[in-house]
Amino acid sequence: MRATFMHNAGDVRIENTPDATLQKPTDAVIRVVRACICGSDLWPYNDMQAGSTPRPMGHEAIGRVEAIGPDVHRIKVGDLVIMPFAYSDGSCLFCDEGLPTSCQHGGFFGHDPAVGGAQAEALRIPLADGTLYPIDAPHDDAMMASLLTLSDVMGTGHHAALCAHVRPGKVAAVIGDGAVGLCGVIAAKRLGAERVIMLGRHPSRLALARDFGATDIVSERGEAAIEQVRALTGGHGVHSVLECVGAQSAMDTAIGIVRPGGAIGRVGVPHYENITGSPKSFFDNITISGGPAPVRSYIDDLLPDVLEGRIQPGRVFDHTVDLNGVPAGYRAMNERSSLKVMVRP
Repeated sequence: MRATFMHNAGDVRIENTPDATLQKPTDAVIRVVRACICGSDLWPYNDMQAGSTPRPMGHEAIGRVEAIGPDVHRIKVGDLVIMPFAYSDGSCLFCDEGLPTSCQHGGFFGHDPAVGGAQAEALRIPLADGTLYPIDAPHDDAMMASLLTLSDVMGTGHHAALCAHVRPGKVAAVIGDGAVGLCGVIAAKRLGAERVIMLGRHPSRLALARDFGATDIVSERGEAAIEQVRALTGGHGVHSVLECVGAQSAMDTAIGIVRPGGAIGRVGVPHYENITGSPKSFFDNITISGGPAPVRSYIDDLLPDVLEGRIQPGRVFDHTVDLNGVPAGYRAMNERSSLKVMVRP
């Protein structure tokens, strides 16, 4: 079969690799129907060192189950399934607490060569019963796009909103106009935020943010952005900040715009060592939380709104490629000419 591997920065290749097969009794094999390129994939695309072990890419997918192991009972052959970016047994201490990303027996797709990545024709799914989420079929292209976001970006935006304590009648700000940030706008609006301030710079993305529910746009950066957000909030700052970038500058902005007693939900994969601004965060009683979103636990809550059309997170996809087009898809996202690329193997 064919699959995507990253060899070093900027070097993405579609290669022949052994077919995905069952290796353990709890495995399933899926034929990938939809996958995509994630903004977090751009970090290794820009900084992976030459000589590194080739890395299988892709951690978001919808697939059709082709085979199951003898210990798989909830998933059956032929099911159409959402594959969250983390695999989990669904029964350990942390899974029971709604945190499958910390599963005692789990891990993450697109990191371990033994597991593989979803930008491929097929994929072995460890712990299939706890990982995969079956959905009814068929669905049209627009619905499939929105369902695919439940494997990562919509659930991650929702996680940011929950960690930022978004509440009805309050003011939220979203830092980052990528797919996660735009889904964060959907999530903040869905949870009842009275105002949603989007911090971003790309006109087409900001227009989509408006469609999703953003009430205010701030295109400045750094101190100018902080001043603008504070001006919009009477000098007080916002109740909730969704930090959807992962850069030090984004966290500095988050701390600068949150009001005393407010909360920051950080879901951008952090590319910094420490959270600065700790004296302010301490004396202003600011809550900072977040991490990899337990998206498997959020599907039950979000799926009805997707199926009934109340939210349309699939609109974040603005370009579709086949496997041969994946390297060009990386370039397009890295150059910001595409927001999020869908892959149809």
